[in-house]
Amino acid sequence: MITDFIAEHGYLAVFIGSVLEGETVLVLAGFAAHQNYLSFLPIVVCGLCGGWLGDMFFFLLGRRHGAAILNRHPEWSPRVHKVNDWLVRYQAGVIVGVRFMYGLRVAGPIAIGMSDIPAWRFIMFNLIGSTVWACLFTAAGYLFGHTLEWLFADIKRYEEAALLWILAAAAVLVLFRHIRKRSTRPS
Repeated sequence: MITDFIAEHGYLAVFIGSVLEGETVLVLAGFAAHQNYLSFLPIVVCGLCGGWLGDMFFFLLGRRHGAAILNRHPEWSPRVHKVNDWLVRYQAGVIVGVRFMYGLRVAGPIAIGMSDIPAWRFIMFNLIGSTVWACLFTAAGYLFGHTLEWLFADIKRYEEAALLWILAAAAVLVLFRHIRKRSTRPS
């Protein structure tokens, strides 16, 4: 049922999810790797590629249409200014770390794209950040599975229910973020 779907489409889901959001998808995939439905290294590679490509898209979007995007989304302006302030002092660290900063997953690469940072520099540090990010969140999911197994020695009996609960919790989290984002938009 759901486990067959994960085994068949899991890597594609990790790639697509990493382009769009990523953390929840990677944690779930890491858990699936612990349960032997997916393999750890391909998850990391799919997450790394998806995360890197997503950030490259937003960087290039910021490079080409940054001002128009800010006009369309004025609520991003404080975040963009914050990223620009950080870029002056911590350029490489901001490029690597922006994906770990809540609320800056899209606005961060757009802001960096609007700056005078050369594309080759962003490409290099974004690759480093994507690698660390994919490894870290996949490992967190794997360790979560290991911890559950340790807590519940008979986890195989409950894995379908656990996966459904985790997917439901992820869906509620995504819905909550979407509703929160929509409610903060100016009318």
